[in-house]
Amino acid sequence: MAKDYFEVDVPIRNIESPGLRGVHVFTGRADSDSAAIKAAHEVYDAARAAAEARREIPHGRSDGWGACGYRAGWELDWPAAKAGPWKSPYSWVTTQPFEL
Repeated sequence: MAKDYFEVDVPIRNIESPGLRGVHVFTGRADSDSAAIKAAHEVYDAARAAAEARREIPHGRSDGWGACGYRAGWELDWPAAKAGPWKSPYSWVTTQPFEL
């Protein structure tokens, strides 16, 4: 059975400027919300370790999870991470005309 595509939203804050906040989004295939959060955390940890060792960031796992980079100085709040089915932020485009 094919795994569903999930989105994991993790609140972030800048360590040097605590007023700067946001959400880091990870996507990939998983069996459940908890599996999605675990996979997202694994790719984040791998990206952080590679960046700190000045190695190339690993990306492109077979399950779709990966990281394209790492930003030092940002703290992710993993206990507050939320996961659920991924929904394209561009889904509205199919119902409304637009120009680029």
